[in-house]
Amino acid sequence: MRWYIELDFQRAEHSKRNGENAMNGSRRQLLTRGLAAAAAISTSSSAFAQLAWNRRGQAPTEADYFHGTAFDHGVEYRATNMALIPKEFRPQITSEIIDPEPGRLVIDTREHFLYLTRADGTAIRYAVGVGREGFQWFGSAKVMRKGVWPTWTPPTEMVKRNPDISPATMKGGALNPMGPRALYLYRDGRDLLYRIHGTLEPWTIGSDVSSGCIRLLPEDLIDLYDRVPTGTDVLVMKHLV
Repeated sequence: MRWYIELDFQRAEHSKRNGENAMNGSRRQLLTRGLAAAAAISTSSSAFAQLAWNRRGQAPTEADYFHGTAFDHGVEYRATNMALIPKEFRPQITSEIIDPEPGRLVIDTREHFLYLTRADGTAIRYAVGVGREGFQWFGSAKVMRKGVWPTWTPPTEMVKRNPDISPATMKGGALNPMGPRALYLYRDGRDLLYRIHGTLEPWTIGSDVSSGCIRLLPEDLIDLYDRVPTGTDVLVMKHLV
């Protein structure tokens, strides 16, 4: 079953024209039982993954979520152990949504999915982790800048929450929480300080986390980056509780 997003795009454009930063909360009503069922399956899949490890007499550690290393643009980084990532959280072709103007990114922060819609009525779905900054903003934007192994400057609010974090700009690399790529969202030429980026914590995919915007597994982010040109439209759904 599929849910229809045209009304949400219309609401987002209406908000943009009127200078509003709000969308109608009825968006939840557009979700079908099929999507809810998918979320339930995803949860059970995570449980099965944990159960498989528990049968070995141990729960997975942070180190277990990595398997070897990979190289990208001269940077060696830890590769994700996909055996611990539920199948529902891996990239896949889906018909869950209908986009009247395909080629956009649709981010459902509540269900923790990012969709790249396509002209044939399908979409590539990626699972995401949603940080504090990620679910505080919603509306329409454009990808106006892209970066490979980008630098990162911690937001002032993040430094205040965690004094152990250095406020200095961190150069791109394997230890940078931005990961191997970043997509920067703008509206009317203004940087919204909203990023689609990577993660050093693959176990957080599919959940809400304390910091960051929209985070993907490094492998998924590299794939998405190559598919999304500058100027791509983005819709971030409201994060309803």
